[in-house]
Amino acid sequence: MSSAIASTPLLVITGTTASGKDSTAVTVAEALSGEVVALDSMKVYRGMDVGTDKPTLHERRAVPHHMLDLLDPLEAMNLRRYVDLAREAVGAIRGRGHQPLVVGGTALYLKGFLQGVFEGPSADLELRGRLRAEAALGGVPLLHQRLALHDPPTAARLHPNDYKRIERALEVWELTGIPLSSHLGQWEQQPVLAAVVCVLTWPREELDKRINERVGRMFDTGLLEEVQRIQATGGFGTQSAQAVGYREAVAVLDGSLTRSAAVDLVQRRTRQFARKQLTWFRSIKEACWIEARSGDSAESLAPRVLEHWERAGRCV
Repeated sequence: MSSAIASTPLLVITGTTASGKDSTAVTVAEALSGEVVALDSMKVYRGMDVGTDKPTLHERRAVPHHMLDLLDPLEAMNLRRYVDLAREAVGAIRGRGHQPLVVGGTALYLKGFLQGVFEGPSADLELRGRLRAEAALGGVPLLHQRLALHDPPTAARLHPNDYKRIERALEVWELTGIPLSSHLGQWEQQPVLAAVVCVLTWPREELDKRINERVGRMFDTGLLEEVQRIQATGGFGTQSAQAVGYREAVAVLDGSLTRSAAVDLVQRRTRQFARKQLTWFRSIKEACWIEARSGDSAESLAPRVLEHWERAGRCV
């Protein structure tokens, strides 16, 4: 392994959906003799290509990509497994003397990759069954109120109807006697993996336009046919079904939603998701924001990423 590559920090290229990070990363990787490690919770699924906007075959031939097409849609990926596999990929890339580029927009995966994974207690099925029964009788907000008594910081950041996360927070409290917020506080104090983080960002109107165009293109280039193929070979699992666009495509196929209504709905949900991504990216204090403008492309954005890399990468 080249000592220079081994000591060089990771280059992370992230941004909202439709920000152009994948195509920009390919251009950057070609300049750096790099390989891409995908940072995306849905691109790990085989056959989910159109709806997740996976890198094209041309892009994957030009630059090696990792962490794509690992699971069938019925399978589940968790944070621990993702981080282990992604770090293994980074080590192999460095072993070949190439520069790793971590590219994608899944915030939780990025946090886990850079800061480590909170090793909480394993799921307690009996406890979860009891919590679900209580929620069915008294409503999820009742559990949220209980969480507020034991772990106010976690309750404050969770919606009163966010059952999945409320359940996990109560589970951690009951099994360990320590609030989830305290566990996460210790996690966040772990050493951060050396990285240069570039966030691609667009003016709001331009990003909305890009999102709308991308969603329209998904439906025009085979999303419905892709969903039919997945349904014919086993269907979706709990996690893969959460990908924006697929649930709506299923509704079109079963006749409960028109194609036009589905496009509008996916566009709106994707714009909302992008706002949430931006909120999280703003919490990365060391990130460099690469501000794109109308008419920009991968060829015009890549030099800005490389300029920041040259300026900051050797100083991390």
